[in-house]
Parts: sequence; C-alpha cells; structure tokens
Amino acid sequence: MNGTLAWVGLLARLVTGGVWLVAGALKITEPDASINAVRAYQLLPSSLAEAVGLALPGIEVVIGLALVVGVFTRGAAVLSALLFAAFIIGIASVWARGIEIDCGCFGGGGADPGASSAYPWEIARDAALLAASVLVVWVRRTRLALDSVLFEPRATGAAEGDGN
Repeated sequence: MNGTLAWVGLLARLVTGGVWLVAGALKITEPDASINAVRAYQLLPSSLAEAVGLALPGIEVVIGLALVVGVFTRGAAVLSALLFAAFIIGIASVWARGIEIDCGCFGGGGADPGASSAYPWEIARDAALLAASVLVVWVRRTRLALDSVLFEPRATGAAEGDGN
C-alpha cells in the first residue's frame, strides 16, 4: 500500500473516531435528551425512537474507540459510514419537511427555531465524515492500528517452503 495513503487513512480514522467519541460521550450520561433528540426527527415509532436514543450513544463510543485504537477498523468504519448516511438522510428529511430541530449530534436535540440554517453545514460535516469512513474501509490498514499487531498474517513453516 502507498505509504502516504496509509497516513491519510490514519488521519481519517482518528478524526472520525474522535468525533464519534465526543458525540457519544456527550450524550451517554443524558439518555432522556438522547431519546428526545431521536424523537424530534419524527421518523421512528416512539418505542423504537426510545431504543435508538438509548443505544446510540453507546454505539457511537464503541465505534469511536475501535477507530481511534485501530481494532476491527474496517468493520467500525463500515458502521460509521452507515450511521453518517442515516444522519444525512435524517437531517435532509427534517429540512425537507420544514421541521426545525437541533440535530442532537453532540447532545441536546429537540425543537430549535431557526435551526434550518445549520442543516447545510451539518449535512456537509456528515458527508465529509462519511467520506473519511469510506476511505478507511477502502484503505483497510492504516498506520498505528492495533489491527496490524493482532491480525498480521503470519508465515507458516509450509508457506516458507520447509516441507512441513
């Protein structure tokens, strides 16, 4: 792999993982606010919105840790990309329906008059993070990742040609 690409992948992995860690950590101690933020999108039935609101901060922290440490990196980056795509769809949906809410991305959430002016920036941010996640999936192995230590292919005696 191109050495420069591995370093760019590291940067994408750390930035994306850091965003997930901050977003999840800010919400994990406020489950009611997280539930209200999910409900504000008016996309899910109430019981499902509650389950998503409760689970999402923990999922964000786990994805963030996996990306920052570089363990199960490709799977974490796939989940990251899927979540960013879902968030883009959610924000675009409330924008199209004229609903003005704080996205709840970093805590808070709910009704917020005038919030629609932030939607283009929120979509752009999430699109950039989606692109970074896809880059990590594509690169597969980045610098300073625990995956390289845990899952490095090992040569066997037979593979080395000693006849075993």
